[in-house]
Amino acid sequence: MSKANVLTIRVLSELKNSIVQFAEEQKVSINQFVMYILDKQIWYMEAGHYLSSLLNGYSKKEILADFGDVMAEVKMRSVLDWDEM
Repeated sequence: MSKANVLTIRVLSELKNSIVQFAEEQKVSINQFVMYILDKQIWYMEAGHYLSSLLNGYSKKEILADFGDVMAEVKMRSVLDWDEM
């Protein structure tokens, strides 16, 4: 596990109030809540960059055509009772 570092940031009072409120609702410390939110957002950004790099150079038309080809291979089946809405 990496050694923890301290990061001091300035936030608007409204944002701080929201952070405190959500942390209390989740029954975690402010630090735990902010770490979770930052980690989750960075993960989303990294995943987005990764997907963008995979799709780079392909047109929307090419991507959708390939998707259509894959979906054409999926066999139709009835929906199970427990999976119905």
